[in-house]
Amino acid sequence: MELDLQWWIVAIEIPVTSAIFWMIWNGRREVETNLRRLQEATADHKLEVAKTYARLADLQMLESRLTAHLLRIEAKLDVTALKTESLIHERKNYE
Repeated sequence: MELDLQWWIVAIEIPVTSAIFWMIWNGRREVETNLRRLQEATADHKLEVAKTYARLADLQMLESRLTAHLLRIEAKLDVTALKTESLIHERKNYE
């Protein structure tokens, strides 16, 4: 019986335990490597976002400037339309 137990330990238990240990060791190393790559990719992405990030205050300032320019253009068009209309009426009255 003792010989069977020793044979079992030598032939089965030690190789199986070694294989399980090796699988866990390799799996852990792969997970750590992938985690490191993921952290680097996340850091690179954060840096890229920080470079191209527009603050809300900047967007609001840009919006107000564009609105002001559009209002000035609209006012000029209104004045031009009124002048054109008055010229048309003058020509009709002149003819």
